[in-house]
Formats: sequence, C-alpha cells, structure tokens
Amino acid sequence: MTMPEPDWRAFKEVRVVALDRLCHRILSECRTVCDDDAVTAHNRYLKLYALIHKRDKDIQWAFDDFRRTTAMASLTSMWQLGLVTPAELDRFSLDTRHRVMRDD
Repeated sequence: MTMPEPDWRAFKEVRVVALDRLCHRILSECRTVCDDDAVTAHNRYLKLYALIHKRDKDIQWAFDDFRRTTAMASLTSMWQLGLVTPAELDRFSLDTRHRVMRDD
C-alpha cells in the first residue's frame, strides 16, 4: 500500500528522529557491554559483536528500504521497536495509525 502524500511527508521527518533514537539506544547498549568489567575483554568483544549483529537487523528491518511503497511497513517496524512516540504517530492520518497499531 502506498502511503498518502501528507503521511509520507510526516514519515520522512519521523524516520530521521526514530533512526537517531535507535542509534542512541544501540550506543548505550554498547557502552554497557564495554564497561562490564565483570567479564573478560574477549567475552565483552563477543557480546558486543553479537549485539551489533542483532541491532543491524533492527536497522535493516525498520530503515533500509526507504520507499513510499514500503513506508507503512517501516513505520510499523519503528512503532514496534518503540522508536515512535504516540504524539509522533498522531501526525499521521487515522487510517495510517490504525494500520500501524493493528500490526502491533
């Protein structure tokens, strides 16, 4: 389903903020892993590697296919990852909000 033009404009703005939120979250998780002196440096490296690999899939799922025809799926993914606030979701049409929340 192609997203209506007003929703597409809102999506482009919300997408930038949501990606920044996810990157902040990932960097915070990385700091937590790196600062855990209770485990060896090698184990921290392995945990960090696994974390980055997992989070790369989150980025791919929500952000890598930036097209108007895939925007609804991307917005739904961002919502499910907790990257879009209810106030930001309110910027979208009622139909778009229902579709995003229905897939939740």
